Amino acid sequence: MSVFQWPVRVYIEDTDAGGIVYYVNYLKYMERARSEWLRASGFTQQALLESGIQLVVHRLECRYARPARLDDSLDVGVEVLTQGRCRLQFAQTVARDSEPLCEARVDIACVDAKRFKPTQWPPALAAALISRSASDHPQDAQQSV
Repeated sequence: MSVFQWPVRVYIEDTDAGGIVYYVNYLKYMERARSEWLRASGFTQQALLESGIQLVVHRLECRYARPARLDDSLDVGVEVLTQGRCRLQFAQTVARDSEPLCEARVDIACVDAKRFKPTQWPPALAAALISRSASDHPQDAQQSV
């Protein structure tokens, strides 16, 4: 699947006293990029919540390579690696001038917002995921969601 890119600027509130981005803020940048990826796919977190669906981080693996600094212009990449009936695994990268600063694998689970139990993707979202996958990799169009 293709990589979705979302631009981010580093502001003073993102940094420590030395002007270095505080480690947890990379996760915030990644969350925002996934939300914008979802929006670009025609869905919003709010609409999913209203339909009784919540997307939650199930697992996260992160590697920090270099620091981002105050006023840096960053690009946050979002790429779906695998998809299942109620899970997506993303590869995400925060980069400055194409140099990776932070890389992560993020597993997102689709859960029933009331019971917090795994549930299948809503049909429209599942269709969008299949369609996006098919347009990026026609040979993978048979992959199940």
